[in-house]
Amino acid sequence: METLGRIRGGRALSWLRDHDPELAATRRAGRTAVVMPALFALCSQVIGSPTMATFAAFGSFSMLLFVDFTGPMVQRLRAHIGLAVAWAALICLGTLVADETWLAVAVMVVIGFLVLFSGVVSSVLAGASTALLLAFVLPVTSPVPFSELPDRLAGAGLAAAASMLAIGLLWPRPAADPLSAPAARVCRAAAGQLRTDASLLAGGPDAPNPALCRAKADEASTAAADLRSVFDGTPYRPTGLSTGSRAVVRLVDELTWLSGVLADSAPSRDGHTVCDADARSVRRAAATVLDEAAALLDAPHGSPDGLQNASECLRTAMADMERNATARLPVHRGGAGTPSQAHPVIGALDLSFRAQELGFATLQIAGNVDRAAAAERRSWFERLLGGEPGAATEPLVSARERAAAHLRPQSVWLHNSLRGATGLGIAVALANVTGVQHSFWVLLGTLSVLRSNALNTGQNAVRALGGTVAGSIVGVVLLQLIGDHGTVLWFLLPLAVLLAGIAPAAISFAAGQAAFTITLVILFNIGQDPDWHIVLLRIQDIGIGCAVSVLVGLFFWPRGATAAVDRALAEAYRDSAGYLAGAVEYAVSRCGTTPASADAALQERLEAAAASRRLDDAFRSYLAERGPKPVPLAEMTTLVTGIVGLRLAADAVLGLWQRAGEQQTEPDRTDARRVLVGAVGRVSGWYRDLAAGLGENVPVRDPLPRNPMAEAELVESLRRELSDEHGQATDTAVRIIWTADHLDAARRLQPSLAAAAGAGVGKPS
Repeated sequence: METLGRIRGGRALSWLRDHDPELAATRRAGRTAVVMPALFALCSQVIGSPTMATFAAFGSFSMLLFVDFTGPMVQRLRAHIGLAVAWAALICLGTLVADETWLAVAVMVVIGFLVLFSGVVSSVLAGASTALLLAFVLPVTSPVPFSELPDRLAGAGLAAAASMLAIGLLWPRPAADPLSAPAARVCRAAAGQLRTDASLLAGGPDAPNPALCRAKADEASTAAADLRSVFDGTPYRPTGLSTGSRAVVRLVDELTWLSGVLADSAPSRDGHTVCDADARSVRRAAATVLDEAAALLDAPHGSPDGLQNASECLRTAMADMERNATARLPVHRGGAGTPSQAHPVIGALDLSFRAQELGFATLQIAGNVDRAAAAERRSWFERLLGGEPGAATEPLVSARERAAAHLRPQSVWLHNSLRGATGLGIAVALANVTGVQHSFWVLLGTLSVLRSNALNTGQNAVRALGGTVAGSIVGVVLLQLIGDHGTVLWFLLPLAVLLAGIAPAAISFAAGQAAFTITLVILFNIGQDPDWHIVLLRIQDIGIGCAVSVLVGLFFWPRGATAAVDRALAEAYRDSAGYLAGAVEYAVSRCGTTPASADAALQERLEAAAASRRLDDAFRSYLAERGPKPVPLAEMTTLVTGIVGLRLAADAVLGLWQRAGEQQTEPDRTDARRVLVGAVGRVSGWYRDLAAGLGENVPVRDPLPRNPMAEAELVESLRRELSDEHGQATDTAVRIIWTADHLDAARRLQPSLAAAAGAGVGKPS
């Protein structure tokens, strides 16, 4: 029997880990189940203050279940102190304005908007938005004489003190980001593959055998797949990712992109290697950078000097390779084919281009790791204001700039903030006008549904009501079974709180609503004769709140989170395609006798980066949306990752020609320019068509095939000018060929993106 119990317990724990990754919800629920009933008992039974009991119970529930601050313990405690101060201020304000309906509605709208919109400035504020709203909702919906304010503050103060003790002593949250360790493993595995490939390129008796090469490649591929699996399963709070965590999330996309580049750029393992000392040096330098990046991911508070020095060595190796690449360009002969089947002249630069592509992707990864580590080293004040690591502006100035950037019609943050604030304001007005006895529950129903995103809000409202009804029925049965034995409710309260915390993450949204309703039934019947009539009132109150949520949600955001991601994806692809075209146009101008300024391309880069940040916001809202995803997460993340590859190609082209220095007097390569303009027109046009089709029921265009004739035309256009007066190939010719290679890299992304879009992403939900 004991063995059977252990087996069942092991299965239950395994099920819980599968449904609650990292046991994040279980940790919060467990702490709340200990603290909340204890505080409620202390205030109601020992101190004898119902007001203190109510605010202590909801305060602890809010501060332990609705927030989960990240970072070192000292940072978390400071964040909780700030939350406690904010609770005190909001309780005072809510108590002050509660007597006048018009004033309560107006202040609710203002406070709701400020709290929700402040999340765009700071992940600390974003993660605490629900807790902050509850701090105002509770007093503004319960008008009392001002003489009861001290009891309200005392209850909230007890909740804050107990919450800080709980997060430090009861099952503390791990300080490390859940993605850091698997990302570090990908970096080390990629470094191992790069070194193996470099040794293979060197040839000789010490060259690795094909089996070792395959093993290293499989190790890197497996590590990348594991990282993506962890990313897909990581539980994200609504809009609660910190600056460092967001950098690590972007790192997932970049490492996924790097794994694809590694697979494409692996040298031939058939024994016919090509000697390219510079390409070997770049690969080895990139491996060193990735090892240093892994070390900084493991210890983000360590010194970044090793990573920065290794990155500088990689830049030097890449510059040397670019400078020496002209010596490998066949000026007078066709040359041999390459494994990539490129034109022989282009194929002669294949290894160096692949090394440059790897080096550029590695530098992007190194910059993101450095940024993530710098974010972890920020002060508490910089975290609160969302200060960007290494930013030239002061935190307050930076916060204002970020807020201003989202005051535009396309902003998901603005939609959420307006929708939430208006919904809460309408609910306050409706509760007062209709004379609902417990208007707090109207606001609570509104708040719980508004946390989801609208066309799915209709479904979530049904699930919320269904869960509430189910919880109410269970509550009625419990009250009938308990009868006059009200003491049993004290024993049931911790179990109900535990279930209310775990159910939304591990079971379903409706199950969470049911468990929360049971908790409320128990809470408001403790210490008095159990009364099932309260259940009917709660159904009425929360039903009104859900109806308000649906109407307001449909008005402010009529198509839901999936459509918002589609729009953000479309904008990001459109702007990134424009950036790629602008970078190539700048490159084309450098091929002529009157080179243009890079200002236009740099402006397009800023616009593409801004669109990518808005996509990041919309995608995080999509991840945070409750209930089943209407589009598989794998397909959605494939399209999001595609933006990274497209922008990296554009960045590489722009950087390649910016490093060219002053242009020497050379022939005007009109034919080569025409070929590049035609190529970028076809590639960027495909991405613009993809953007236009996202969100519409339009078939995705077939990916562009490789065009050997265009490659031959490019080489023929350059053959007359491949060499200078000394018979040496020119730098410009090499850069033209590499620009064409970067365009081809953007083209090679298209099959996976077309498959993802064709699987349902971008179609009406």
